Amino acid sequence: MKRNVSAVELELFNNRLMAVAEEMGSVLQQAGFSPNIKERRDFSCAVFDAAGDMVAHAAHIPVHLGSTPLSVRAAIDAVDMRDGDVVILNDPYAGGTHLPDVTLVAPVFVGNSRRPLGYLADRAHHADMGGSSPGSMPLATEIHQEGFRIPPVHLLRDGEPVAETWALFLANTRVERERRGDLDAQIAALRVGRRRVAELAERHGRATLARAMAEVQAYSGRLVRALIAGLPSRPARARDLLDDDGLGTSDIEIAVEIRKRGGKLVVDFSGSAPQVAGPLNANLAITTSAVFYSIALVAGREVPANSGMLEPVRIVAPSGSVVNCEFPAAVAGGNVETSQRICDVLLRAFARALPDRVPAASAGTMNNLALGGYDDARGRYYSYYETVGGGAGGGPTRAGESAIQTHMTNTLNTPVEILEAYYPLRVHEYSIRRGSGGGGRHRGGDGIVRDIEVLADGELTLLAERRRRGAFGLAGGDDGTPGVDTLARRGRRKRLPGKTSIKIEAGDRVRVATPGGGGWGRKDE
Repeated sequence: MKRNVSAVELELFNNRLMAVAEEMGSVLQQAGFSPNIKERRDFSCAVFDAAGDMVAHAAHIPVHLGSTPLSVRAAIDAVDMRDGDVVILNDPYAGGTHLPDVTLVAPVFVGNSRRPLGYLADRAHHADMGGSSPGSMPLATEIHQEGFRIPPVHLLRDGEPVAETWALFLANTRVERERRGDLDAQIAALRVGRRRVAELAERHGRATLARAMAEVQAYSGRLVRALIAGLPSRPARARDLLDDDGLGTSDIEIAVEIRKRGGKLVVDFSGSAPQVAGPLNANLAITTSAVFYSIALVAGREVPANSGMLEPVRIVAPSGSVVNCEFPAAVAGGNVETSQRICDVLLRAFARALPDRVPAASAGTMNNLALGGYDDARGRYYSYYETVGGGAGGGPTRAGESAIQTHMTNTLNTPVEILEAYYPLRVHEYSIRRGSGGGGRHRGGDGIVRDIEVLADGELTLLAERRRRGAFGLAGGDDGTPGVDTLARRGRRKRLPGKTSIKIEAGDRVRVATPGGGGWGRKDE
């Protein structure tokens, strides 16, 4: 007779499975080759059950929360995975986010079973995946311009590298050594995760572990249903605008209505703008991640991050829109910029229903900066990529934090010492942008100033938002200050658009001043 998992056991299993994902992340970070992995920690790790549903996701990158399960299911559907296999993919039209985010998936077999107990996945941002500009974040009009697109294929088979896959992957990047090192680190993380899950199965029994995986997901579903039950019956609506797509389309609307229906939460993005020519299109995986994350924020208590959270949620995202684009739309900025605005809109809607839980808008952009070219001093190509933080929105109980990554990103920065040692770059200023947060009873946090001199000719790509209008305040608080980007060349400084790709010369200085967060509440209250 099957025994239910007790409340104590449920908590223990949840933490055990989370610990597997966290240890995978630790291995990936320690073994990572590039600064983007080793220093910025731009990766996520997760554990999945036999159906490909997410059981545990480490506290890594929120934009991966709802999208990684889609990649795992795509891998399951496309490839017959056996013990020792590893599948690689980055296709945004198969659960991926954008091309630099490369996902590896591995099955976990226990004992002599012919069916996997579950799966493991790690996703890492590779700083160059080819395409028309270093960093693989160009102002593209279709995905083919953005870089090397990989459907689910074997990277390892029976534990051995598939030479053809490796050769094809490495031939399509400007920085082969980095890519090889970071892929090796991802494989090492999967091996550790596979060993830890197998140990749990051996200790507690395969059936008990499988049942615990199901119970953990069911528990998260119950917590979200409790949130839904406490929401007002009337729908909550919100809208906001993206600045532009970098190719002439401006004021790109994202609209949402949140309503209860039959015990479920319907999150309806009807009314959002059609997909655009530039790379600001989000696929359904990105929109799903933003919904996942926003629900976790407003739940009122900690909810285990797994697929059970979305069981009582229905997402309506019209196909061909900027929140559910169709092939072959360019998507590099949808992952990093549109995701942030989707989150802003969702939280603005939730603020109407739960005003005591929701802060004002944070910076609303990842301020993506990519620099690349040939480094004569080191005799190799380089590709530097970074998301620069901003200000967090002030909230009902406190001011927003300054100079921090917010919402859909959760990376660290690249330390100045590492940046200057690894790349042909010199940092002239790295400071808090004082006064950029919006005023209010609780001020918004301030943004960042990052001023970098380029020591070798190359190319600059900037993908940033909140350059035309600042992060919105709530409850009478002031909006934050928009960001400003400039290029200094031979003593003359000019303002750059928030989305641009230009040639740069040795001696040029790029200055990124990021937005502050919105303020919360009136100053005089």
